[in-house]
Formats: sequence, C-alpha cells, structure tokens
Amino acid sequence: MTDTPLWQPSPDRIAQANVTRFMAELEKRHGAKTGDFPALWRWSVDHSPEFWDLVWDFCGVIGEKGGGGEKGGRILIDADRMPGAQFFPDATLNFAENLLRKNDETDAIIFWGEDKVKRRLSWRDLNEAVSRLAQALKAEGVEKGDRVAAYMPNLPETVIAMLAASSLGATFTSASPDFGVQGVLDRFGQTEPKVLIAVESYHYNGKVIDCLAKLREVAAQLPTVKRVVVVPYAREAMDLSGIERAVPYADFVAPHKPKTLEFTRVPFNHPLYILYSSGTTGVPKCIMHGTGGTLLQHLKELQLHSDVKPGDRVFYFTTCGWMMWNWLVSALACEATLLLYDGSPFYPDARILFDYADAEGMTLFGTSAKYIDAVLKSGLKPRETHSLKSVRAMTSTGSPLSPEGFDFVYSGIKPDICLSSISGGTDIVSCFVLGNPIGPVWRGEIQARGLGMAVDVFDENGKPVREQKGELVCTQPFPCMPIGFWNDPDGAKYRAAYFENFPNIWCHGDFVELTKHDGMIIYGRSDATLNPGGVRIGTAEIYRQVEKLPEVMEALVIGQDWDSDVRVVLFVKLREGVTLDEELEKRIRQQIRSGATPRHVPAKMVQVGDIPRTKSGKIVELAVRNIVHGRPIKNIEALANPEALELYRDRQELAE
Repeated sequence: MTDTPLWQPSPDRIAQANVTRFMAELEKRHGAKTGDFPALWRWSVDHSPEFWDLVWDFCGVIGEKGGGGEKGGRILIDADRMPGAQFFPDATLNFAENLLRKNDETDAIIFWGEDKVKRRLSWRDLNEAVSRLAQALKAEGVEKGDRVAAYMPNLPETVIAMLAASSLGATFTSASPDFGVQGVLDRFGQTEPKVLIAVESYHYNGKVIDCLAKLREVAAQLPTVKRVVVVPYAREAMDLSGIERAVPYADFVAPHKPKTLEFTRVPFNHPLYILYSSGTTGVPKCIMHGTGGTLLQHLKELQLHSDVKPGDRVFYFTTCGWMMWNWLVSALACEATLLLYDGSPFYPDARILFDYADAEGMTLFGTSAKYIDAVLKSGLKPRETHSLKSVRAMTSTGSPLSPEGFDFVYSGIKPDICLSSISGGTDIVSCFVLGNPIGPVWRGEIQARGLGMAVDVFDENGKPVREQKGELVCTQPFPCMPIGFWNDPDGAKYRAAYFENFPNIWCHGDFVELTKHDGMIIYGRSDATLNPGGVRIGTAEIYRQVEKLPEVMEALVIGQDWDSDVRVVLFVKLREGVTLDEELEKRIRQQIRSGATPRHVPAKMVQVGDIPRTKSGKIVELAVRNIVHGRPIKNIEALANPEALELYRDRQELAE
C-alpha cells in the first residue's frame, strides 16, 4: 500500500478551520500548545473535564452551567464509574433554544422530495412553525418528560416536531414510514407517546406510497396516544376516517398564532431522544439520550471534526429511523442550513443528489458507503458531469468504506475534498471515530478518534494493541453515553450491552484496527466475525475483495457451523444477467486469496437475488446466519426487505 495520502488540506484551509481556532483558544485558556490533531486528541482525553468545558464555551452553548468551568463548579462527577459518571450535573439548558438561535429571512431548511416537491423555510418561518406546533402540543397536555413520536419521512415538519417537543422539555422519538405496523408498535408501543405525528403518504422511486392504512392499525394499538396529527405530503386530500383521534396538521396548529418561543430548560441528562436498536435479534432496545450530552457531542463533531460554519449548507442522506437524522438536524445549532432530501437517491437517476449539491450550494455531502459504491457501479462520474464547487467535505457511514470507495471519491467525484469515513452508532447517537479537517486522508482509513473520546483497541485479554485487530473500546466516560434504556430500571440491560466484556470500559462491538497514522480501519461487527479454525476474520475484509469484481453488486458472508468447526459461506448478488459459474467462482476465490489471505477464502459460494438489510441500509449477517442454521428470526419488521431472508432458507448447497 502506498504511503502517500489521497488528500491533504491546504495551509489556508488549516488556518481557517474551526479546530485551529479551538486550539488557539485552548492555548489561551490552559497554556496547552497542542499544534496538531493527534496532540489535541491526547490532551482532550487526558483533560476531559477541561476539554468539554471549553467545547461548551467555544460552541456557544445557550444555558446555565450551574457554576461550572472557570467559576469552580462541577463539570464531571463520578469519573471512575462507567456507567454512572455525570457531566455538568448542575447545568440546565434547552435543546431547541440552542438550535433556534437565528430568526431572520435567510434559509434554515431546504427540502427536495425526489424531483416532485421543493420547499424552503427561512429561520423566521421555522421559528414561527415551531411556536405554533409547540402551543398546540401544550394545549394537548404535552409537558416535560412526555413522549412525542413521529412516523415521518425526512420532511421539514419532522424537524419542526422535534424542535416543538424539545422546546417543552418533552422527549422525541421517530420511525420512518417504510416501517411496517409491527415495527412501529415494537418501538412506540414500548415508549408510550402522548402525541403521534404521521404522514399520509410519501414519494419513493417515482411512486406515491400510501401510509394511511398502516396508520389506522398503528393508532388503534397505541392507547397512550391522545392525538394523531397527520401531515399531507404526496397528496393534499386525506381520508382520516377510521384513524382514532386523528386531525390534519393544519387544523391542529390553526388556533395558535406565532409568538415568541418559550423554552423549558431541563437538566443536562434530561431525556431528549429515544432511539432504537435495529432489533434484528429481538424487540428493539429503547436507548435514551440526554439533552446536554447529545448537544455537546454533536456541536463538537459538526464544528471541530466536520468544520461546519455559520451559513454552510449541510446534507445527509438519511431517513428518520436512523441516528444520522438526529446528527444532521443539530447543524442548526451551528447556524447552518439543513438540506433535506426524501426519496430514492437514484430517482429519476443517479445524478439527483449531485444535482441537489450544485443547485443549493451544498458544503457537506453526507451519505453511506453503499451509496458511494452504487454510484461507482452505475458508471456515473460526477466530477465530469457536475461542478460540485461548493462541496468541501464528504462523510460516509453505515458500513466501512472500501479502499476502492476512497479512490472513487477522489477520481470520480471531487479531488479536493475532505473525505471523512465516520463510525459510531445509535448507541451514542454520534461517532467514536470520524473526520479531521486539518489532517491527511489515507486510503481505506477513518481519519481520527473523536476528541474527548478515549477510544482504544483491546485484544481478547483487555490489553491495548496497535496495528493489530481487536475490539473498539472507550476507556473513559463521555457526555453522550446513553442515560439508560427505557424500561430498564436497575440498568441491567444497559450494563450487559456495553460493559460485560471489560469491567468499567465501554466495549462497542466493532472489530477494528488502529493504524500507524492514528486512524482506524473497521472490519465489521464483532458478533459477525468469522472464526474458521479459531482465527477471527472481519466480514468487511472479504467484502472489500469481492466487491472489486464488476460482476458482483453486493455480498454477504457468514460462518456456518460445520463438522465441529466453522466454514465461511459467501452469498453474492450479481449484476443482472450474470451467473455464478465455475470461472467466476475461481476469480472470486483468487481475488480474496491474493487481496486478503487463504483463510478468508469461502468454503461455499452461493448466488442470491437480494441481500437483506436494515432500514438504514446495513446488511444483516446475524439474521442470515440464524436462518441458515434453522433458528427463529426475531423482529423481521426491522428489515427494509424481509422477503429476502427466504432466499437463504434450506439452501441445498449448504447441506453438503
């Protein structure tokens, strides 16, 4: 592998970066000369309370620290307890107040719904819409601690609903409208919302998808819901008959005129969001995230790691069932404009998101590794078809971005761009490893560990290792640790999820490697790693090789119990018209052998018509492994294409 970076920032870019200003402020306040990003990261974990106190001030958090920081108050208590540590235990703040710090005629939200709908909201429009909905929710009896749920696409109204709920100190939770009835009930049925905000239909791939039939069933089985507020999107005419307690959105807010917003300030750890685990191994876990921790972490990630500045235009391709939606909307707190998109990223063709970038001056282009790979395989080269002049950074998450994906971004999309592969998850509503706008981008590597996050890699004995594969851990508390799981009063489920492997240390469940550049490579989920002959192999190592072949669109690999050991089984979805014959099998095996090791070569290879995945696009190796072994699959509602699982059941090829 070449030791030349794919990209390095210019001196001007480094000088103008938010994180450069942050380092100057750090030196001024604490006399610490950090000089570069790795040194800043080391200082941030060695001086965690001082670091997070400076993030609060540098990012201009609106709220009361409660005597913290330079006044001698408390920033971190019980620092030796994970879980149990608390940041800013005396602070009070309001999330919506921090996101609605502007109120003028400039753009706050721009929305594209495929090629069908375009809308713009100024900051004044947004403030007024939040004011009206907050009054309506309050009149419905919503108060601090109640839940407001959204069964919604990525619409402006979804952002408005979150801001209105959080302005009152209520807790917001969401699911995207492609969830089936059971998938919604598995989530909202546990968290018992008082108000449900839902869409009547949405656009996808040029079609209008009706939601009212599902909504009738959902509303009938959520007894805590006092009001169902229905938002028109793809159709103006709505028949709400049969939906209990339903009212059109316009009628719900009609009695209330815009007025100056009132914000209910809450403690730092007051529940802001409830997010849900993917739920492919059982009923989804309901993960509660605190107000202050979420805000501080998102401000740090957006401003210091992603270099988002006031007036920037920030985009992420996401649904409201994925934590990247929550991350995206926090860009409002940076006084940036949100670019929302709802629908297929390939309708009417693969150009649509790049059209959006050019038309609206996108500065941060956020997407998934699978999207980048799909654009590559579509044959489109946006560098040749689009200007992309405004785009300074591209972020990729959802699954590891392959080295070839890195190459394509620079050769096919834009050569002068900070490509930040990022990774974290629903568990922390943010990232453990992510971008560094003042450092180089190395092929196939995530640039940096998160500032203030004591991220390390442990071997099976709990010893730190470098340039070796191991478990991603975090050895110190951080503000965005969940405040707990819903309906887990003694915290047993929470502790079991993250703290069983290594006492008092967060073990995230990713199989990773810290590189000599202080970057990170992710090889897949620890629970999906393969163990042929007792050697651990990350699934991403195989995907990286297989998907280099132009015939292979996607792949999924599992370990099958066989003959008192485990054998590697590779499923491939091939380009239309291609068959897995002996010659192609041979080339796939050769690619894996030469690109990885002979141990990575699968014992069995099977062609399938589709690869099952979650709503957020992650392939579900564990569900496939269970179906191959004849075990029950729990909560298939979490899948975007549950019918694909049947392609793996009782395969004759795997019985021999």
